[in-house]
Amino acid sequence: MFILMIIAFIAGYGAIASENNLKVNKAAVALITGMTLWTLYVIGGVDILSSGSSSSWNDYLIAHPDKNSASDMIHFITHIEILEHLMDIASILFFLIGAMTIVEIIDRHQGLKILTDKITTRDKRKLLWIICFLTFILSALLDNLTTTIVMVAVIRKLMSEKTNRWIFTSMVIISANAGGAWSPVGDVTTIMLWIGGQVTTMPLIKEVMIPSLVTMLLPLIIMSRKLKKVSVLRPYATEMEPMEFTYKERLIILIAGVSCLIFVPIFKTFTHLPPYVGMLLSLGVLWIITDIVHKSKGTEVKKHYDAARIIRKIDTATILYFLGILTAVSALQSAGQLALMSGFLDQHLGNVYFIDLAIGLLSSTIDNSALVAGAIGMYPLETANATGYAANFMQDGDFWSFLAYCAGTGGNILIIGSAAGVAAMGLEKINFIWYMKNFSRMALTGYFGGAIVYYLITLL
Repeated sequence: MFILMIIAFIAGYGAIASENNLKVNKAAVALITGMTLWTLYVIGGVDILSSGSSSSWNDYLIAHPDKNSASDMIHFITHIEILEHLMDIASILFFLIGAMTIVEIIDRHQGLKILTDKITTRDKRKLLWIICFLTFILSALLDNLTTTIVMVAVIRKLMSEKTNRWIFTSMVIISANAGGAWSPVGDVTTIMLWIGGQVTTMPLIKEVMIPSLVTMLLPLIIMSRKLKKVSVLRPYATEMEPMEFTYKERLIILIAGVSCLIFVPIFKTFTHLPPYVGMLLSLGVLWIITDIVHKSKGTEVKKHYDAARIIRKIDTATILYFLGILTAVSALQSAGQLALMSGFLDQHLGNVYFIDLAIGLLSSTIDNSALVAGAIGMYPLETANATGYAANFMQDGDFWSFLAYCAGTGGNILIIGSAAGVAAMGLEKINFIWYMKNFSRMALTGYFGGAIVYYLITLL
């Protein structure tokens, strides 16, 4: 079953990649893949856990040495391990639901139109540079997932042609992941490393910001040269766009919504609570603000723009896709396949830069948070007086800083390699093969270009 789980995972990813040809929704495939992996895990659970491949089971045995029977193993999988992973997955899904709803509320009240009206250029190349740099900065302040959701909504207001939206959204993915890699709150992996004490704020920014910028700039330059110097066609206003609110009311909701999003990483920093708590708190605050704004409106207006109605409009299929993919990865993490992969890298590469580069490449297909969690588990944080090879694993050591860069930007290589990519894929229905043909090589160029710059910086 251990090997069959890997085969099932590869088959599921292959089906997701072939969504356009199979004519089957990727959310359905992801759900089947995730639930199948856990089913296979529990069927072969006794043999898998007995082999010693599962580090979580080994840790459980240390704390409960008398719980080593076959029934104990099945109970561990079905009542302990899967529920622990469910908590982590649910926190991501609730975060996503909150962020998507806040952006949808701002958009439905035409708050994003205030932003898009300020972007007056219609030159495709100039617009691409503006969007990418705006994304790069925002993702460091918010996080790459929230920023992607916001920028996809902005792009929809700026252009109507599907191919243009796919190109710009793909560059948003690259820019958001690059911007999130150098900020302690910009990506789930940097948050993990920051909270765990492997990295601190200023050294991370100092060492990773310029390589991350290069990761964005190289694909941006290449794509700019490919784009024709033509004007983009903006979408026509429709009857669905809100016309019942004054400019002041729209501005209030825009400022409130953006402030609520910025509040999330601040809340996380001071409380150390999971980010979804701050996101749902922000959603509740914005909900009340919109209710206050609606007080002076008619019943129909309040009914149409009520947050309870808007929340039904978010892309549920994307939420379910996330659920399936994260469930599948959690099964591989629990059974021990990911730990074996990390051990293989350590044994055969033996160089911190090569190990991090490999982890970054793997993050294009496997959830980067699981890979970083595996790396944190494999390599203990060394004391400040460590020397030689061990010095790479001290706080702010090269292994941890370069891991933040590689795990954060390696997901750009495939659209399913990052939370930002998965969200954009669901929101804009971008085809997996289309992204791979048009952006994977550019993303790979940026990834290795930034890695070279990082290495040169460490030599200075």
